[in-house]
Amino acid sequence: MNVIELIRSDCFRYAAASSRKDMLKTRMIQEGFRYTTMLRKALAHRTGPLHVWYRFRLLRLSKKTGFQIGYGAHVDAGLFIGHRGTVIVNGEARLGSNVNLSPGVVIGQENRGRRAGVPQIGNRVWFGSNAVVVGGIHIGNDVLIAPNAYVNFDVPDHSIVVGNPARIIHRENATQGYCHNLVPELVPDEEYSVTEGGAR
Repeated sequence: MNVIELIRSDCFRYAAASSRKDMLKTRMIQEGFRYTTMLRKALAHRTGPLHVWYRFRLLRLSKKTGFQIGYGAHVDAGLFIGHRGTVIVNGEARLGSNVNLSPGVVIGQENRGRRAGVPQIGNRVWFGSNAVVVGGIHIGNDVLIAPNAYVNFDVPDHSIVVGNPARIIHRENATQGYCHNLVPELVPDEEYSVTEGGAR
């Protein structure tokens, strides 16, 4: 999937449409979409003459918005940042398709122990405000992480995670009504192109 398709997929999550006009309007009114657009362009230009330019613009926008998604992070189609407020995602994290991030969310690293590493997030995962997910863990598909939950263990598909210490509640369609305007999910291991408009 090329960078333009990824940007369109993000726009669809906000506006349920992704024409050029929709993208312009959404960029003007949705700070989260403005940030993810710049993030997509920066990730697509990791080499070449535009590399420094896009990284500089992403850094400036990060300081303005409080959104900090690490430059090396892998973010699949349809990212939705719901509201203004600090969001921190480690640069080695992997986020699947149709992920929702709320204010105060931290997706971070554990530096020691059996869970040392960075989370790998599945598709259709909703993060409530101030949820913290850390360590070399896997969050499955269709998972709702409740506000203020602290998660440092694997979470299976179709689960709701609540509390601190967190506990799992199994439920089919856990994110129904929370993750909306879904886009087609990417094939696992599909990578970004390195040039705008290219695909792999």
